[in-house]
Amino acid sequence: MGVWETGNGVLELPDGRRVRGRGLRTSFEEVDPEFGIYLQDRDPRIDTWPNRWVHWPDFGLPDSTQDAVAALREAHDRAVSERVEVACGAGIGRTGTALSVLAIMSGVDAEDAVAWVREHYHRRAVETRQQHRWVSEVAASLTN
Repeated sequence: MGVWETGNGVLELPDGRRVRGRGLRTSFEEVDPEFGIYLQDRDPRIDTWPNRWVHWPDFGLPDSTQDAVAALREAHDRAVSERVEVACGAGIGRTGTALSVLAIMSGVDAEDAVAWVREHYHRRAVETRQQHRWVSEVAASLTN
């Protein structure tokens, strides 16, 4: 198995897709992604690989749910055949929230998504009640 299959922060979703979650303030992994979603207050200005920046303040919610969900759909689609990463400052709250939505897209029940990400990615993923509620709201919109 390669680094992307077993590396630090790599989460295998129920549908078999793999996505790496990480913190931008931590050391960089040895394998570059082929696509990234960056959940930050400011554009991280990464020009080494294709990516999308979602304006998302720390401990908050994305400025645009529509933009965030579109970026996550793209990440989910690309993860079929590409190395995809999702990252925020520490790689816990915003990243965990986004990974919860990806888990729902991959078949995890909406009610179980946060717990599933906490079990398989990081025990403190999805740091605020507001983020937890947002996962539920997005899940409802995905089924409509």
